[in-house]
Amino acid sequence: MTRYLIRRLGQSVLTVFLTLSTVFVLVRMAPGDPAAALAGPNPSSADLARIREQFGLDRGLLTQYGLFLRDLFTGDLGTSYSFHAPALDVVLDRVPYTITLSLSAIALTAVVAVPLGVWMARRADTKRELGANVLTIAGQSMPDFWIGVMLLTLFAVAVPVLPASGFTTWGGLILPTVTVAALQMALISRLVRREMVAALASPYVTVARSRGVSTRVLTWRYAMGNSAIPVLTALGTRFAAMLNGVVVVEVVFGWPGVGSLVVRALETRDYPLIQATVLVTAALAVLVQLLIDLAYPLLDPRVRLGKAA
Repeated sequence: MTRYLIRRLGQSVLTVFLTLSTVFVLVRMAPGDPAAALAGPNPSSADLARIREQFGLDRGLLTQYGLFLRDLFTGDLGTSYSFHAPALDVVLDRVPYTITLSLSAIALTAVVAVPLGVWMARRADTKRELGANVLTIAGQSMPDFWIGVMLLTLFAVAVPVLPASGFTTWGGLILPTVTVAALQMALISRLVRREMVAALASPYVTVARSRGVSTRVLTWRYAMGNSAIPVLTALGTRFAAMLNGVVVVEVVFGWPGVGSLVVRALETRDYPLIQATVLVTAALAVLVQLLIDLAYPLLDPRVRLGKAA
């Protein structure tokens, strides 16, 4: 276990480092000049040269990368061009909002999608299951920004019972959470349905049923127990993706999370802020994946880390 954990931590650090290095190069190869974004309208050549020198943008790419690595290992990701503050501090101030939204969305997804998927599996190929399938397919088909706009129109404009933007009260969390979770619920419920249909048709379930095991135990202990790993993997993957910032939803609802911060960083060509955002979100995503891997043996005793069962 210890050896596996050390190996996985090493792989995680390498993954984050390679991701950060790739982003460092790509943002500098992309069209656009941070100096022009900072200088405002109609800047002079002298102004642009002064800004480039101030932020080290006049140096070669390899020199910039070497300085970036030197500062990275000391925990300094530079100063944000637009916020005039340490880029890492700016990102860390936004991370709790993104984590809050992600946790609420994945909790709502699990509470709704797992029972719905089980219900669909127990009524597979029936008319009622067909109706649920239509709803889940519709949920997958609707883009999140459209769902967000419709919820805003209904619950913040037509019937103003919830805040339209920001996170001044806990009520401001409801609409973004439902918007983010809508697509996830459709995806996860169909996954649960597929896994449960296969599990309920397995020979061990048939034998257990012939021995008089109740339908409740067959469903939630036998079938769900053997479907837990793919369901957990899907939930964990979706949660990790949310931690990277639900950009469209955060912009629609004015949510002060990492996603809206990324949009601002890209608009202003704020290299230190982009790099700090990538570092934090990549580390969170890798951590979630590591925790999921460590949870597998708890769900299935046949799983042995680092060796065959």
